[in-house]
Amino acid sequence: MNPDIQQRAARVRLLLMDVDGVLTDGALINVPGPDGKMVETKAFSSQDGIALQWLSWHGIQTGVISGRVSPATEERARQVRMTYVYQGHIEKIPVLEDIHAKSGIPLAETAYVGDDLTDVVVMRRVGLAIATANARPEVKRAAHFITASAGGSGAVREVVEMLLVAQGHWADILRKYEAE
Repeated sequence: MNPDIQQRAARVRLLLMDVDGVLTDGALINVPGPDGKMVETKAFSSQDGIALQWLSWHGIQTGVISGRVSPATEERARQVRMTYVYQGHIEKIPVLEDIHAKSGIPLAETAYVGDDLTDVVVMRRVGLAIATANARPEVKRAAHFITASAGGSGAVREVVEMLLVAQGHWADILRKYEAE
């Protein structure tokens, strides 16, 4: 791992993410609800999910800032024990400021994963800016690190493993599952 990225990752105490294109592949699936009205849903990676829970075991908080509002996102955040869930916010800087006021965690100790233009403003303010493999070129240019995996296909898992390795916790995870 690049020494600058490792140093940034070692300081992270808060991982924030966009949802569509990061935790999902960006596809929005509409299905009929019980009343016949269309309901939006999303598909999330199970490997990303378990990895986010590992962060909570090691005191690293997580959260999402999404421009869209979705019950599927709310449920996923609950399942993986996210601390912060902000939906319906295309303007993400006020949300970032609110999260930092509540958490007390400095921006230098925050990582953010994004894939689209609305994420760049946050990425420019945090200690570790990450773009997914499927991110727009402008987002990749703003990133300190670009995942090999696309959003919804293990990008978040890749980020979590990088953080846990940099902070010396990855060996604990491997031992727990007898995978060392």
